[in-house]
Amino acid sequence: MLRPAYFIALSLLLSPVTGFAGGTPDLHSPAFTAVPELTAGFDLLYEQKFAEAREALASWESRNPEDPFGEVAVAASYLFEELYLQGVLTSDFFLNEKKFLHGIDGRPDPERMGHFREALAQAGQLARERQKANPKDGEALFALTLAAGMESDAESILQKRHMSALKRMKEANEYAKRLLALHPEAADAYIAPGIANYIIGSQSAGSRFALWFGGIHGDKKLGMEQVAKTAENGCYLRPFAKIMLALAARREKQDALAQKLLGELNEQYPDNALFAFEYAKAMSLAAPTAPVPLTVRH
Repeated sequence: MLRPAYFIALSLLLSPVTGFAGGTPDLHSPAFTAVPELTAGFDLLYEQKFAEAREALASWESRNPEDPFGEVAVAASYLFEELYLQGVLTSDFFLNEKKFLHGIDGRPDPERMGHFREALAQAGQLARERQKANPKDGEALFALTLAAGMESDAESILQKRHMSALKRMKEANEYAKRLLALHPEAADAYIAPGIANYIIGSQSAGSRFALWFGGIHGDKKLGMEQVAKTAENGCYLRPFAKIMLALAARREKQDALAQKLLGELNEQYPDNALFAFEYAKAMSLAAPTAPVPLTVRH
């Protein structure tokens, strides 16, 4: 029976930046340009200020109703909040083999997940409309990659629908490949195949063999190299790639890499209790008080 460690292929939060095939990229698009308001919104997410982040991202979306990335960003805010509240983005989760292979205990918040799925549905509809005019539309590929990756995370780690999660993971990986074939400089997109490669590569030999017959392959080393590209040169997902790579590094006993990445995150977001806690643990320091989940605000 396949084990669902592949659930984290995240994600969320997980595989953006693209462009338009055959021509100059639209430099005003979030796929190629760090839009200040979006950057500020994602920074608020990494500061664990979820309500404020959602307000900033929704504000940009309301003024750019034809761009699917706005809805994707709003969906990411709900998913990232749920992952935080469930303790997923921690070494306690990654280093606990049972949790890593089987996902969270309990169930996610139904109202938050409802908002998450509504935003994903809107993003998918907008992206498909753009593809009718141009199947290689960069913004559409950008949004579809992210949406499929986030849905895979939610299906597996939060709701334990593992076969459905596998399908969404494969879909996200295919969108990312198409996007990177057109625009290899789109560093955020590397996180999608990177996480997929790492998680699938972490499976038992028997599980990897079974997945191979389904056309799903994984390589832990390659996966970490791909996530590193986003951690080094990504835009909105650079901090997310850093925490994912740091946690993977802790699993692989690559302590120096984990310490470096967590130190950078702690310096960039000094008010993020989670980053401070994980950095202290990686450095074998007296850890501050374990981060307490924020009061949920919708």
